[in-house]
Amino acid sequence: MTVAFLFLAAFLASAVEMVEALTIVLAVGITRGWRSTLIGVGAAALTLAVIVAALGPALTLVPIDALRLVVGGLLLAFGLQWLRKAILRAAGYVPLHDEAGIYERERADAEQAGHVHRAGLDWYSFTLSFKGVLLEGLEVAFIVITFAADRGGSVAISASAAAAALLVVAVTGVLVRGPLSRVPENLLKFCVGLLLITFGTFWGAEGAGVSWPGEDAALPVILGVYGVVSFGLVQLLRRERLVPAKT
Repeated sequence: MTVAFLFLAAFLASAVEMVEALTIVLAVGITRGWRSTLIGVGAAALTLAVIVAALGPALTLVPIDALRLVVGGLLLAFGLQWLRKAILRAAGYVPLHDEAGIYERERADAEQAGHVHRAGLDWYSFTLSFKGVLLEGLEVAFIVITFAADRGGSVAISASAAAAALLVVAVTGVLVRGPLSRVPENLLKFCVGLLLITFGTFWGAEGAGVSWPGEDAALPVILGVYGVVSFGLVQLLRRERLVPAKT
């Protein structure tokens, strides 16, 4: 059960970040050419691989209980950030993420930018694709490393999920040749936020000495509780937004 939750959390989180990176890469590649753009993507991917390879083994040197406490706290902080934004968007307080609008803005900027070629590269295309993939990928790398910190085999699970998400998003992007604006991104972020705080609560409590009833079987219960509370908050915020302000 833990393996399934780990894979799902890593896959969804990776997919969300990769959709956002794909938007930037497509806008630059279609507008200015693919050679420099893809070199930037490759350089960012190599940088991320080095970060994961360097930090992953180092975490095994930390005592497991202390590691779970720290990892749990980090996942809670990360997950609550995602979940807060998703709740506010679902309630109508914050506009939904507009992938098509971002794509058009990136294309307009790419068309207006000057052409500076050095060492055979268009540096605008290289820099923008490198930065976009690296910044979005750092969040994926964080999740992969964090999941790997709890159990030795988790790095293979979360890395496989990230690779699967990359394959799905990349293939879809090639077929569509445009931003994946129909992807229910806020729903995905809602799910990812719930999964991250579920693992954060589970591992953080274990690090503090708590023994969960049923061990891994407690995960769907924790997820269900957070899901009900989050859904309730969405409904409450929607009602408050629709109530006319008193004058």
